[in-house]
Amino acid sequence: MSIDTREFRQALGCFATGITVVTARDGAGLPVGLTANSFNSVSLDPPLVLWSLSLYSNKLAVFQNCSHWTVNVLAADQQGLSQRFAQSESDRFAGLAYSDGLGGAPRLDGCCAYFECRNETHYAGGDHLIFLGEVERFERHDRPPLLYFGGRYRQLGEV
Repeated sequence: MSIDTREFRQALGCFATGITVVTARDGAGLPVGLTANSFNSVSLDPPLVLWSLSLYSNKLAVFQNCSHWTVNVLAADQQGLSQRFAQSESDRFAGLAYSDGLGGAPRLDGCCAYFECRNETHYAGGDHLIFLGEVERFERHDRPPLLYFGGRYRQLGEV
């Protein structure tokens, strides 16, 4: 069966997702991060979450080899952070307020939630690698989330 990838992508756009920035430290101790909306809960006991990354990403090796990564769930007023970490900037962390989480994985200030995860397991998934992490620490704040639906950013209450 042949699938039209453009139509497939548009159909996937019918599913509203939250926007995250997943962060870690590279082998030299430098902060690394990227925008991802492939985040999902897996299990409550043990607490497991997953996200996926393209096999062609230049950040793939960093996330395969780090001890921990943090999923920073962006708030409605953080669209600029989403765009910043989706682009190919040399230093996405320049001038940015953040603190170190477990394993040094950055926690971006102002997010609605944080999931600090031990880098547990990786699974092949087509043209992506699926990262499964055990949540070792989390935090949530009463802030509205940034959403993505129909190919654009949204906020709760929008149609």
